[in-house]
Amino acid sequence: MLPRLVLLMFGCWAFSSESAFATPPNVVFILTDDQGAVDAGCYGSTDLVTPNIDALAARGVRFTQFYSAAPVCSPSRAGILTGRYPVRAGVPGNCASQPGEKGALPPEQVTIAEAFRGAGYATAHIGKWHLGYTPETLPLAQGFDHSFGHMGGCIDNWSHFFYWSGPNIHDLHRNGREVFHDGQYFPELMADEAITFIDRHREQPFFLYFAMNAPHYPYQGEAKWLERFKDLEYSRRLYAAFLASQDERIGRLLKHLDQTGLRENTIVVLQSDNGHSTEERAHWGGGSAGPYRGAKFSLFEGGIRLPAMISWPGQIPQGEVRNQVAHACDWFPTLTELCGVQLPETDIDGLSLTPVLKSADAPSPHKTLHWQVGNGPNAQWAVRHGDWKLIGNVQDTTVGNKPGAKAAERPPLFLSNIARDSAERTNLMDSNPDIVQQLQQLHTDETKRP
Repeated sequence: MLPRLVLLMFGCWAFSSESAFATPPNVVFILTDDQGAVDAGCYGSTDLVTPNIDALAARGVRFTQFYSAAPVCSPSRAGILTGRYPVRAGVPGNCASQPGEKGALPPEQVTIAEAFRGAGYATAHIGKWHLGYTPETLPLAQGFDHSFGHMGGCIDNWSHFFYWSGPNIHDLHRNGREVFHDGQYFPELMADEAITFIDRHREQPFFLYFAMNAPHYPYQGEAKWLERFKDLEYSRRLYAAFLASQDERIGRLLKHLDQTGLRENTIVVLQSDNGHSTEERAHWGGGSAGPYRGAKFSLFEGGIRLPAMISWPGQIPQGEVRNQVAHACDWFPTLTELCGVQLPETDIDGLSLTPVLKSADAPSPHKTLHWQVGNGPNAQWAVRHGDWKLIGNVQDTTVGNKPGAKAAERPPLFLSNIARDSAERTNLMDSNPDIVQQLQQLHTDETKRP
């Protein structure tokens, strides 16, 4: 087992040879929750209001083939924080949402927060955690100096209670202690906390993990946005209002970086954790995967192909698009490279995207990508190798379990060529047995890795 603490040091942090800073760059990692694959103006949406996400893309590089580490919350977050496929990080499915429940990111896993803190950064988690509910698995034990938010999977944004199942509990904590802000809007509380953290640490480099709980259900957009979207279809207007409320807080955070003069020396990353929800609690939908099949919980493209972008004004290109295949585990090696932070001596699955950021002609760092949700013979899994993608134990959540919806096809295997059929409409399994066998073997070999 690797030691919990690793010795890290600063390296050369300048991405361009002409740049030099008194301090290494800050990092703000914005993670949205259940945001659909095309749900931002910069991804083609015409019925949503996302000016701040769109402005962030305009000041950086936006990806069109970016994949989350999993189609559901906890394993997706584990992949980001460890740079490892979630199953290898010990998080095959969702973690505890109440004290005493099982499921957590194992304490021996080395997180990106630990790497940055070991290099002298102040580190903070603000927002949703959902990676453990015991003292040894909460944010302060996983590399964060400061933590504020809810530890479980979702909360009411005004009372801050977790309502998934009984007993209902209040879930709002600051640095491991329960705090009460009854009647205050959680996205606004997040922005307040983040701004306070930035102001407190503006004289030293900081790593801020800003893990929003929107537009995850309960859809609780502000009244002005509900009025703005009143003419949209029922579930879409609820989702749109919450997404716009989220976008406002992203804008407030970015505006503060501009006003304090920190923006030019701050790397900002934004991605969604997984696809939009079609669960009953999400009013059977609201989000959109556009042309892609699937949604949250599914390894079809709509569950894992997501909005993602990175911005660092003056250091990486602005207003550019990258079509190369990229993955959430890649942020760990990418950000440590950009910031001159030494990678921990651990086996990660992510690969640095810095060549791709520099050039639209650079190849993707990945030839093969793997996903798995759950353990055992019934686990849903997928392999993408080049343009070919194979899904095992198929789950199609495009319409969820909405009353009256036709039951989705559930073949044992589904093969598609993403370059020719990104919507994954046609199962090519029977006509390409050699490709199926090759990708099955890749999956089998992956499951044998420690």
